Parts: sequence; structure tokens; C-alpha cells
Amino acid sequence: MIRIAILDDFQNVSLEMADWSPLVGRAVITVFNDHLSNLDDIVARLLPFDVVCVMRERTPLPRLVIEGLPRLKLIASTGSRNAAIDIDAAAERGIVVMHTGYDGRSTIEMTWALILASVRHVASENAHLRAGGWQRKVGDGLQGKTLGVLGLGNIGSEVARIGLAFGMDAIAWSQNLTADKAQTCGSRLVSKEELFRSADILTIHLVLSQRTKGLVGAAELQAMKPSARLINTSRGPIVDEPALIEVLRERGIAGAALDVFNIEPLPADHPFRSLDNVLSTPHIGYVARDLYRIFFGDTVKNITRWLAQQA
Repeated sequence: MIRIAILDDFQNVSLEMADWSPLVGRAVITVFNDHLSNLDDIVARLLPFDVVCVMRERTPLPRLVIEGLPRLKLIASTGSRNAAIDIDAAAERGIVVMHTGYDGRSTIEMTWALILASVRHVASENAHLRAGGWQRKVGDGLQGKTLGVLGLGNIGSEVARIGLAFGMDAIAWSQNLTADKAQTCGSRLVSKEELFRSADILTIHLVLSQRTKGLVGAAELQAMKPSARLINTSRGPIVDEPALIEVLRERGIAGAALDVFNIEPLPADHPFRSLDNVLSTPHIGYVARDLYRIFFGDTVKNITRWLAQQA
């Protein structure tokens, strides 16, 4: 019998989202619904397990953690890649790392949920209504506005196309983007400077890497219109967080809608929890039933396949 740990199942749904019966009689499964941030605590928790199932980058598995887990034989990660796993450290110890399928539609939908909720003040108007009030703010429309897309990959290109349906003018920039690629998505390639200067809605869709970390800094944020809004459903560190907080406090932009942060879960005293021009959600862009079924269904298949190879 192998021991399997499922980490960070915040909604306690992992066992409902897939048929785990192929592992009955072959494995003991333990589900953890809380999150640990301290690496020593993570090691202590995972010491008894042969297989660790991680949800995206919620719990990192750096070298220090991997080297502290002598029983670990398999890391089953959801998503097609996971930058929070030290692949080299795993390989050195003969630990197999397996990934699952992925579908970006839930993040595309979440991006537009945040855009619409931000421009129409949905969260604050709902809170005001629940407190006994009525209409308080005047929202903005999207027709004729400029949608700036930072990163026109699989997700960004679809976000841009949806913007056209709202009657928006879509512009885009990233390091390797070409005019032809932008045109296929109904967008226009512009310089980075023009993207931030012209966008009414600036939405980020880049993979976090050394060259994209901090790509959106103070200069870019200060170049934005006072009426503009920043949307981030990609990764928190792409934006210089202190610079964004300062711009928001100074009302340099109208607001931000954020699903991702430098530290997750977001600390209880973080300004993004209290600034009145920030709409924050707890990294739920991919937290959708259909995608969870892919994640956990493929995880069961991966573990079953790995077990067959051990026989």
C-alpha cells in the first residue's frame, strides 16, 4: 500500500472530481484542506508519503523540501507545467514528476468577470445593497474603449477576441509578438509604452519567468490613464506590487482587479484586502468544475500508470 497526499484542497472536492476507485486496495489517500507556507512544516507533513499531489503552484516543492522526503517517489502536479517544483532535485533522487491536461477557458472567463465587475462596481454595490443601501456609484461602459493585452498567447488572444464583441479596440504587446500574430486575434501590435499609455483596460496574460518578473513597474503604471484599470489573472510577480499599491493609493489609476498575488494565500493585513479601488479574488481563475475534473481525473490516471510501471 502506498500513501498519497493531496495538498491544498481548499474546497474539499478532490475525491468528488474523479473516480479514484482504480487505487482502492493499492493506496491510502490523505486529503489536506489547509495550506502550509513554512518549508519545514511542509517536510514534516509529507514525510510519510510516497506520492504527493500538488495543485498548480499552491505548495512549492523546492530542493530543500524534496531532499527532506526520503519516501517520496512521485509528484503528481495539476497543469501542464509547474515552476514551483525543482525538477532537477527530483530527477537526482529518482522522483518521477507527472503533469495533467489543462484548459484555459476558465481563466479567460474569469478575466472578463473581473473586467465587468470592476467597471460596474459589482462587489461594492452588492456590499452596499446588503448593508441596506441602494445605488451609490456610476459605472463605465466598454464600447469604444481600448483593451490593452499584455501577452497574446492562448489565453490573451481569446481575451482580445471577446473584447471585440464588446465593441472595444484591442491593442497588444509582448517581447516576441508580431504584427501578423496580433492581427489574427483582431488586435493591433503597439509598443510597450503605447500599450500602457492608451489602454482603458490593461489585462496581463504572460507566463512568469525571469524576464517577465516585475515587467509592469512604476514607470508603466504611472503612464496609464487616471481612468484606466489593471487586470491580472496571470501571476502576481509580473507586477511590481509595491508600485501598484502606491499608484492605487494615489488614485493614479481608477482601479485594479486582481486574482493573483506575490504571496498566496494573501496575508490578512495586505492592502489589497482593504483598498477601495481594488477588486480581489483568491486565485480562482482556474478553480472551475470542468477544469478540476481534468486535473484530478488525469492525476488518477497518472498515478495508476506509474503504479503499473512499478510492478
